[in-house]
Amino acid sequence: MMKWKSGQLGLLVAFCMGIILLAGCQRHDDDTKSTGNYQGTTLAKLPVGVHNQHTAVSGGHFKYALVSWSPFKGIFNEAFVTDKNDEVIADPGNEPLFKFDDNYRIIDGGAANLALNIAAKTVTITINPKVRWSDGQPLIAEDILYSYLLIANPKSQSQRYTNSLAQIVGMAAYHAGQSDHISGIELPAGAQGNQVVIHYLAMKPGMTQSGNGYFWEYASPSHQLRQIAFDQVRNSAAIRETPLYYGPYQVKSVETGQKVVWTPNPYYYGRKPQLATITYNVVSPNSVVQVMQKHQYDVATVADEQFTALQSDTHTKFIGDKSLSYRYLAFKVGRYKNGKNVMDQHNKLQTKALRQAIIYSMNVQQVSRQYTNGWQFKINTLIPRAFKQYYNDQAASYDYDPAKAARLLDQAGYRKSGKWRVQPNGKPLVLHFAVKRDSTHKEEMVQTYLAEWHKLGLNVKLTSGRLLEANSFYDKLMNDDPDIDFFEAAWDLSTEPSPADLYSETASFNLSRFVTKRNNQLLAAIDDVAAFDTTTRVQAFRTWQTYMNQAAYVVPTTGSCDVRAVNQRVKGFSLAPTIGWENVSVTSQKR
Repeated sequence: MMKWKSGQLGLLVAFCMGIILLAGCQRHDDDTKSTGNYQGTTLAKLPVGVHNQHTAVSGGHFKYALVSWSPFKGIFNEAFVTDKNDEVIADPGNEPLFKFDDNYRIIDGGAANLALNIAAKTVTITINPKVRWSDGQPLIAEDILYSYLLIANPKSQSQRYTNSLAQIVGMAAYHAGQSDHISGIELPAGAQGNQVVIHYLAMKPGMTQSGNGYFWEYASPSHQLRQIAFDQVRNSAAIRETPLYYGPYQVKSVETGQKVVWTPNPYYYGRKPQLATITYNVVSPNSVVQVMQKHQYDVATVADEQFTALQSDTHTKFIGDKSLSYRYLAFKVGRYKNGKNVMDQHNKLQTKALRQAIIYSMNVQQVSRQYTNGWQFKINTLIPRAFKQYYNDQAASYDYDPAKAARLLDQAGYRKSGKWRVQPNGKPLVLHFAVKRDSTHKEEMVQTYLAEWHKLGLNVKLTSGRLLEANSFYDKLMNDDPDIDFFEAAWDLSTEPSPADLYSETASFNLSRFVTKRNNQLLAAIDDVAAFDTTTRVQAFRTWQTYMNQAAYVVPTTGSCDVRAVNQRVKGFSLAPTIGWENVSVTSQKR
């Protein structure tokens, strides 16, 4: 529950770090010493879910504080979601097709079951006949097919089409407009039936895991959406105002960008929901402590000073879990054209020494400690330690070394001309850095990095002259705004760690737009059929992490953990992946 996968998102993946995710839930070699007010040790001991032994009351009204500096976009269909806040507010109804265990391995028993046939190169999906949408209509095969059509049809402008989904037979032809259907998706019992068979060009080792990206794990209500033109679905009332779900709760009302109210789905096939309503309201990070102390909300994401301020509130408990997220620094070296990332070989950041100098002059460990009090921590690779099997603890990373940064620039011909360094050809060098406002001390953190770059002689300015509002930030990134030379963003990763959907040549989420033959080879090795052998796949992951650090187009900065403040009356709320909203209740009518 309350785990969000972006397979992609994940912008979600979604750079989908709209809420403040926090560190300290696990030991890290880079950040293990405690200071007087370092909170990492405390956070490491937090339970993953609330423990409330009191009896639940019926008809409780649950309020969720969606902590964000910005309004949510309000897109209620996974085929179009690229924002973490939209993922969060959709969670009460947005149940995936497949059930999975605590290790995210797909198992039977959900809205649909999954069967792989490696020899035949097929995936068969069989729908649970008890599953119905919140308007009473049954979940049918066409609903599953329709999601693939939404994602792959270029007119819909979905950003979820990836090279992984293109492994479905006929998917690429449909996406290119060369066919009016996806030949590799069969409905053996017809559109109204309960079975879907998907044919693949090749089977992939990650297919046993939820979040793998090779098949879509959600359905769309075709009876509600199919009459809407593909180029109008994204902004339709059916998506924005009256979405349908087959999960435990249904949308009652939407106040654009600010509020969503959920009520029980009377047709839910699983355990009967226990709450009368669930209400999400956008709450500024500056107001979190106040609203929780006044007991106006049941749950809120908290960080640093908020956590400290709420420690003495007897009505508040805390839960936390390891996050599959990370922040990273990336250099814009190209554009996304005709479904592919295309590098500009004349881009000023194609010089590796310049990229490395920028990285070496960032004291990530000290800045994180100083301004997040241990809630963020320096990391070494683009695969989080939570993926213990695949994490490469031997991959060389970039530690703070301003002297080395200066030497690299000198050797590469970036000499000083007055206060600032110029390019080797003598032309001025001005770099624009894009950053999203997403935490209380973000301004101070960014100014610290700017000061280091300026000391080095690099004329770095903020894109638009300020920290960017989230929606503006993502719009500029996705559209390759020329006012961005490099940027900081974040990923909330899928539970299947293949990085192909984030860094491949065809991935729209490859926001750096870097493409190299070596990266293509390494990504292919991670997802090759030979990697069904665990040893082979582990080695492929380790090699890719080393390469990415060496290439320095995208480098990791900090990791984090998800921490929530929870009112004492809440029961059944958990960050565990297998606990859903149908398990949540309250033990008192008052907070």
